[in-house]
Amino acid sequence: MSGVSLAVAAGKDANKTVPKPKQEPVGSMTMMGSLRVIELQLVAFVLVFSASGLIPLLDLLFPALISIYLLLLARFAFPSYSRGGSQQIFHGSRLFQAYVVVGTTVGLFLPLAYVLGGFGRGDEYAVRCASPHLFLVSFQILTENIISSLSMFSPPVRALVPLMYTVRRIFVDIDWMHNVWLNKTLPANPHLKEKGWFWFGRVLAVANLVYYSINLFGFLIPRFLPRAFKRYFQERGEIYAKEAEDKRYVVNNKSYPPLNKLD
Repeated sequence: MSGVSLAVAAGKDANKTVPKPKQEPVGSMTMMGSLRVIELQLVAFVLVFSASGLIPLLDLLFPALISIYLLLLARFAFPSYSRGGSQQIFHGSRLFQAYVVVGTTVGLFLPLAYVLGGFGRGDEYAVRCASPHLFLVSFQILTENIISSLSMFSPPVRALVPLMYTVRRIFVDIDWMHNVWLNKTLPANPHLKEKGWFWFGRVLAVANLVYYSINLFGFLIPRFLPRAFKRYFQERGEIYAKEAEDKRYVVNNKSYPPLNKLD
């Protein structure tokens, strides 16, 4: 959501000592072996949304364009200097973990309930309004989980995933809010359930726009992205320093060859 899989990998159990399980080699991903159950469910959501005709063409193309851009960044702009250590960028406190839980609830679970409820009520308009948001959230989580498991992606590239998806989702949420607040009206003499459903959609659209705006301008840009670049340049500086030290060692050995022992 807000970089959940990238930011809080070991937050709540940081002080506990647990035996480390045997890890698979980084990059040896198989479709059924490395993807967790939640990721397979997200793949199912993405496929259903893509085939349903509910997602605009721009939002369908957005994940593909972002994936290509990330690969180019990883190859040419920010190559990875990681030595196989922890991939964690941001160490979150308990308060931050609560913030992430709120974002997951507001951004994923409630919109999913709204879409499923729209299918159940036959409210195609509600489903069409919320589906682009849910499609982008599903693709973001899937992309974060895959990228965080590959060592070829450096911290800046991994940090740009939630940032770019959040920027696009804010525009999608603006359209969602515009549709449910200006283009949708209650029928004459509505029942209490119809009123509740109507206002649930309105409040949910506003809540997502507010949360992700705060997430973008209050966390991702001022805190998450700078930490990713700081870690990246620290790793690169360590590599360059080690290479310079090795070169000096080689030069010194060539300048002062060992004296031949006298017979």
